[in-house]
Amino acid sequence: MRPQIVLFGDSITEQSFRSGGWGSSLANTYSRKADLLVRGYGGYNTRWALFLLTHIFPLNSTKPPAATTIFFGANDAALLGRNSERQHVPVEEYRENLKKMVLHLKECSPAMLVVLITPPPVDEEGRKEYAKSLYGEKAMQFPERTNEMAGVYARQCVELAKDLGIRAIDLWSKMQGTDGWQKKFLSDGLHLTPEGNAVVHEEVVRVFSEAWLSAADMPYDFPHHSEIDGKNPEKAFLQKCL
Repeated sequence: MRPQIVLFGDSITEQSFRSGGWGSSLANTYSRKADLLVRGYGGYNTRWALFLLTHIFPLNSTKPPAATTIFFGANDAALLGRNSERQHVPVEEYRENLKKMVLHLKECSPAMLVVLITPPPVDEEGRKEYAKSLYGEKAMQFPERTNEMAGVYARQCVELAKDLGIRAIDLWSKMQGTDGWQKKFLSDGLHLTPEGNAVVHEEVVRVFSEAWLSAADMPYDFPHHSEIDGKNPEKAFLQKCL
């Protein structure tokens, strides 16, 4: 049986199987080697996501995932007093919620590879432009998210990973290392362009490979066609399946 990789997160994970998405690219990377399961929930913060843990990751599972990415924070970092304040989670609670998720996954399987991904940076002008395209003059003058606040949550995510001895991807910092990241990587100031998705895909593959989940080192689930003898095909399947 192929191992499973679960992508757990908010809308950036939910959209990851769209054309050019990081999830679909990851499925291609691990084709015939691991099964990718997308568990992304648009608009969710870590507080709401905690209610899903036992449903998605039951403790009595006989086949827990080999690896899970946890990709939350973009909604937790929504500002109070703005349009999206309903999604706001204080940064201290955000960190504690992530910790609860990690500990639950490790209770499911101590060997599970768990990777935290920080929220991406925020292009505040891009968010205002997007709001105006939807609401016109009724759009709020100030953005509902700021890059500075996203960075506060990103730092807590990275620090928690260090404290727990697990791996993290600092997407907030990684993307800002490229000139023009605002339009290159973000489609509406928050969600990802194909180029932004490519960054996430590359980072996840890198971290997985640095751990023990390198696609290049994993066997195919069944024989590659080049291994099958046209005159005696049974031999390849007996060797592989046994």
